[in-house]
Amino acid sequence: MMTTNVYLPCLRSNPRPPLPLFIPIPWGGVRGGSPLPFLLFLVVSSFFRAAPAVAQSTASVCFTGDILLDRGVRAAIDSAGIDHLFDPQIDSLFREATAVVGNLECPATRIHRPMQKYFIFRAEPEWLHDLRRHGFTHLNMANNHTVDQGRMALRDTWLNVKAAGLVPVGADSTMAAAAEPVLLCHEPRPVYLFASLRVPLENFAYLPDRFSPSQEPMDSLCARVERLRRQQPDAVIVVSLHWGLEHKLRPHAQQVVEAHRLIDAGASALICHHSHTFQTVGHYKGRPVYYSLGNYIFDPTRPINRRAAIVKMTVGETDLHFDTIPVYIEPCTPRIAPE
Repeated sequence: MMTTNVYLPCLRSNPRPPLPLFIPIPWGGVRGGSPLPFLLFLVVSSFFRAAPAVAQSTASVCFTGDILLDRGVRAAIDSAGIDHLFDPQIDSLFREATAVVGNLECPATRIHRPMQKYFIFRAEPEWLHDLRRHGFTHLNMANNHTVDQGRMALRDTWLNVKAAGLVPVGADSTMAAAAEPVLLCHEPRPVYLFASLRVPLENFAYLPDRFSPSQEPMDSLCARVERLRRQQPDAVIVVSLHWGLEHKLRPHAQQVVEAHRLIDAGASALICHHSHTFQTVGHYKGRPVYYSLGNYIFDPTRPINRRAAIVKMTVGETDLHFDTIPVYIEPCTPRIAPE
C-alpha cells in the first residue's frame, strides 16, 4: 500500500502494558475452599489472551532539493558561520531518518579550474563535514554544476564526499559506474536510488570511460529499473533526475512522458530537482512524481525560488508512505514553513 500526505505533526500514545500471567492467591484457599480450580482457570485462560501486537519495522528516507555552498551562501557562511544554515527543527527530523539525500549543486574542492560557462560555483571541502554533522548521508552529484571546475575537480569532490563520511550518488570513475543504483538501506526491505542528469552540460566533453556524472539515456535507465524490479520485486526503487526548465512551476510534456515510462518500468517514485522551484506533484498508477523539490540551502532572491519541500519516505515491510514537508528559505536557511 502506498500513501502520500502533506506533513502534519501527530501524537502517538504508548501501548498499555500487558497483564500479568498469574495473580498470586493465598494457599489457605478462596473462602475456605481449594485454590486449585481457580489456578487452573487462570492457566487455561492465559492461552486465549490476544498476543501483544508486534510493531512493524520501518525505515525513513528524507530527500531535499539543491544545496549550493557558494555565492550568497558563501557570504552567509563568512558572516555568521555554517551552522547558521541549519534549522534545529529540520536537524531533529534528519536525526530520526535512516538516510538523508541532498543534491550537491557545486563541486567541493580546492581545485580552481573554472569551466567556460555562465554560472560557476565551488565550495570548500570541509563544509561537507558540516552537512554530515547535520544529518545528511548521501549527496547526489548527477547535476550540471558538480563539473564547474572540470573533470579533475569532479573526481576530487567525489573523494571529498567520501572522506566526509557521505555517500556520493550519480558520479563515478566511468559513466556506467555512475549509473549504478545506490542502496540507501536494506531493512525492512531494500531501498535503491538511481540518479541521472537530463540537462545538457556546458563545455564538458561526453567521455563515458572517464570520471563523469551519470547521463544515462532514458531507454537504458528504464531497462536498468526494469531489471532491478525483476530481480527484487519487493524493493523500493527511487529515481532522482536533474531535469526540466528553470524557474517553472510545472513540468513540460516530455517530463511527464518520461516519468510514466520509469514507473511503468518499475520505479516506486520519482524525486527530482533542477528547476529551483517546487513544482506540481504528479501521480501515476498510485505512485508519486516529485518533478522538482526546489532549492534547499540556497541564496534565492524571488519568492518563487524560496518555496521548496522535503520529502520524507517511510518504508514498511509491505507499505510505502510519503510526507511532503513544505519549506521556506530565508535568507539562505531552509525552515519548515508554518501551516
